[in-house]
Amino acid sequence: MEDNKNTKPKLIKRIPNIPKKPQKGSKFNIFWVYAAIIIGLLVVQYLFSAENSQEVSYSAFEKDMLLAGDVEKIQSYKSDEIARADVYIKKDRRGLAKYKKYLPKNSLNTSTKGPLVFFNGNSLDDISKKLEKSQTQAKIPVEQQISAVPVSKSNAWSAILINFILPLVLIVGLWIFMMRRMGGGGGGGGGQIFNIGKSKATLFDKESQVSITFNDVAGLEEAKQEVMEIVDFLKNPKKYTNLGGKIPKGALLVGSPGTGKTLLAKAVAGEAQVPFFSLSGSDFVEMFVGVGASRVRDLFKQAKDKAPCIIFIDEVDAIGRARGKNSMMGGNDERENTLNQLLVEMDGFGTDSGIIILAATNRPDVLDSALMRPGRFDRQISIDKPDLIGREQIFKVHLKPIKTAEVVDAKKLSAQTPGFAGAEIANVCNEAALIAARRNKEYVDMQDFQDAIDRVIGGLEKKNKIISPEEKKIVAYHEAGHAIAGWFLEHADPLVKVSIVPRGVAALGYAQYLPKEQFLYTTEQLTDGMCMTMGGRVAEDLVFGKISTGAQNDLERITKLSYAMVTIYGMNKTIGNVSFHDPQNEYNFNKPYSEKTSEMIDNEVRILISEVYERTKELLTVNREGLEKLAQKLIEKEILFQADLEEILGKRPFDNRTTYDEFVNGTGDQTPAAQGLIHDGVGPTTDPSAPAANAKEEAN
Repeated sequence: MEDNKNTKPKLIKRIPNIPKKPQKGSKFNIFWVYAAIIIGLLVVQYLFSAENSQEVSYSAFEKDMLLAGDVEKIQSYKSDEIARADVYIKKDRRGLAKYKKYLPKNSLNTSTKGPLVFFNGNSLDDISKKLEKSQTQAKIPVEQQISAVPVSKSNAWSAILINFILPLVLIVGLWIFMMRRMGGGGGGGGGQIFNIGKSKATLFDKESQVSITFNDVAGLEEAKQEVMEIVDFLKNPKKYTNLGGKIPKGALLVGSPGTGKTLLAKAVAGEAQVPFFSLSGSDFVEMFVGVGASRVRDLFKQAKDKAPCIIFIDEVDAIGRARGKNSMMGGNDERENTLNQLLVEMDGFGTDSGIIILAATNRPDVLDSALMRPGRFDRQISIDKPDLIGREQIFKVHLKPIKTAEVVDAKKLSAQTPGFAGAEIANVCNEAALIAARRNKEYVDMQDFQDAIDRVIGGLEKKNKIISPEEKKIVAYHEAGHAIAGWFLEHADPLVKVSIVPRGVAALGYAQYLPKEQFLYTTEQLTDGMCMTMGGRVAEDLVFGKISTGAQNDLERITKLSYAMVTIYGMNKTIGNVSFHDPQNEYNFNKPYSEKTSEMIDNEVRILISEVYERTKELLTVNREGLEKLAQKLIEKEILFQADLEEILGKRPFDNRTTYDEFVNGTGDQTPAAQGLIHDGVGPTTDPSAPAANAKEEAN
């Protein structure tokens, strides 16, 4: 028996599992190999260019070259048991007509340094004696005679290298290059010729964790709750399975651009603590038939090996479009094959549990119905633009890394930016920091944020843009028309700021409003908004007796809204309570109504716009004095705020409380603080999809 008394237990130090950081540095690129092959070809072709020289008889060499004084030097060496002499001709003599027949053909080497011709001899001594005899008989002085310099060369190896090895390497290299290019590969493994059908998904696991968590996602409380439940299921499955519940197979994130779909997926990757595969819908699309379906199979094969895990497909509409639409007749649609394979993998006979699929899109109307059904995407999580409280939370997240002054209030900023998505709020915070840095400030204050909001809404301010006095007067009356119409219409949005300072690409002026956040609009609200939009065109006609191209943007909005009221919202008595809305393009190029109905729709739209024009003209005629005062004040100051309008036009005759008043001030009255805030130039916006527009921009 062994004596174990003196045996001491070994202490094993456990090294914590530290996430590996991605290494930075240059990566190997296969293109360097191709470059080396080409350079090697050129170098070898240059070094062994003697093979391109032509053989001549000694008598011809003696008569045409040696005795003519054209030879620069001669090198002699042994080649296959035969003595050989390479003849180098002087550079200034190679261009003579008698040497054109000796110039090398079909060669990459165009240098003048190589030998032009060669001749053979019995031995190296025999070549030297012939040269000496020829020059002595021609009475050439000894000091001017040219002798053969012996050198050592291995022609056999050069012939093998040039005639066999290098062409083979060149052909193989070009073939690999073409296959990599067709396979969509770069320098990584996914582009190798045998890896064309491999998945391009990026794997995030314990070694490469994502630092974003749910604490970094603000303003999406309902959506967070949905995806947090999926994460909780992966962490504590017994909590749900004990009650008979099953884990959802998939969740589809739907929302407008910039609302935070991808950010939410990153938070899931950071919180789940399970393998996370991330890729986009376009990663499946290739020029080869069957590559997309092969990559789908490979993706799910990798996921099954890592189960439980999560697969995230961003912009899934790239492969998830409805089948059978806009496809070529008789053609093989690779995208449809990829979608079919995805449908089978998500819910087919061979589907295993433990794989959750997250997908994001901002175009759910184009997705195939088979992809949207329960069993594939059990949950459709709608991520809308944030409300007041959501915007406040998003501002707090983006204000953390910014050095702000004490007066900066996230609540006020959220009330001044209705309709802003998370990406736009992040842009406002970044622009405010850049503006403050441009002004050499130590902290970012409210003025910087207000200027940033104006920058995001209207574009870059261009005070140096040259505008003639006539154009400036037209723009001033145009914007004054907007302001007057909005001031004396009950259901129009309260005006906050009007400016004739050029912004953006072609905007010569703009008016900003602070709308009340709402989801439903009545006919009266829509028509009042149209009258406010028409105010600029009516003011030009009323004051100058002629119109300009400045109302292009206004007319586009009015026309679009008019057709929507008649054909979508059912707000026309003649057409009736019908809606021809076609979000999924089911009718394709066919109208769902007759030609007679189409003519009726056009007539009703024209009648509606004419009524709006006459109503706006009557309103501006009654308030012509205020229009003149406001326009002159605009020409003088260029920018007017709500307090200036109250001074010129008096108190607004309607007591409509804005969202800003209700959320920030808590009263409908304009307190001095609120007036000062509005007077600083706050330019709020609204949802672009809302019927009532908040910012009117006049193009030249």
